[in-house]
Parts: sequence; C-alpha cells; structure tokens
Amino acid sequence: MRPEGSGAVLEARRRLAVRILNVKQPRGFLAGLVGVHRCTLWRWQRAAQQGGTVALAARSHPGPRPRLSLRQRRRLAQLLRQDPTEQGWPTSLWTARRVAELIHRQFGVRYHPGHVRRLLRSMDLSQQKPQRYARERDEAAIAHWRRYRWPALKKRPAESAVGRSS
Repeated sequence: MRPEGSGAVLEARRRLAVRILNVKQPRGFLAGLVGVHRCTLWRWQRAAQQGGTVALAARSHPGPRPRLSLRQRRRLAQLLRQDPTEQGWPTSLWTARRVAELIHRQFGVRYHPGHVRRLLRSMDLSQQKPQRYARERDEAAIAHWRRYRWPALKKRPAESAVGRSS
C-alpha cells in the first residue's frame, strides 16, 4: 500500500533515508526514524548505489493500458455523432449498453455499460437524454401558472417557526 504524501514528499523521504544510512546506528533505529521497515532501507540504498538519485525519484503509477487507442477513441466519437438508427438501433437514443455494443462491433473490445459511462466522460462526452414535451404544450399558460398559481399552492413555514432562529 502506498504511504500518504505526494510523490515529492515520498521522494524526499527516500533521499533522507539514504543519507542517514551513513550514521553509525542500528538499521532498525534508522528505519523507525524514517517510518519504514529496515528491509526497505536496504532496498533504497541498493537502488541509490546502482541508479543514483534518479532511482529514488518519484514516478507516477501508469495504471493499466487503455483498451481503446487514441485513434479508436476518435473514431468512436465520430460514430457517436451519428444517429443510432444509422447503426441499426430502432430509436435515436444512445445508451451505455448500445455504446458498449458499438465498441464491441467496431473494435472487438468488450466494455461493461457502467464503464462505458466513465469512458465517455473521459472523452468529454456527456450522457444526454432528450426531453419530451407534449405538442400541445402552451408555454404562456405554463408561465402564468408558475407565476400566479404555484406560489399560492406552495407550502410555507409555520408561523411559529418563522419567528425562531437558531
């Protein structure tokens, strides 16, 4: 498990540990000062001797390799700009399940629909659902209702609670 602290803090700790190894004290005592196991001190010392200070430098954890290359992600973005009916689906709505199926068809890579959402977010694509409005919708009547009728229907705090303040 990675200890707490930024990469720079952990690197400084490794450099300090290698420097204090020259002190004539037991390894266990020195390890306690730095906050690591004594075997770790040996490892850091060996790394510094073989690779110099570069071997003690902080490195970012690369994580797993993406299953879709940058070129494939660009192609996926192009495909998602098309209407889903062009890809054979009955409606014009991209769902995570449909995108996962599209990725499998086009690139041979399987993604769980839950992960597809994360993938799309990393590509700066947002999940959108078309809003459905009735054709007969009367915007003027709705605005009038919101302005005059809704405030009369809305719950108000009780009179006894209005005077209280915490």
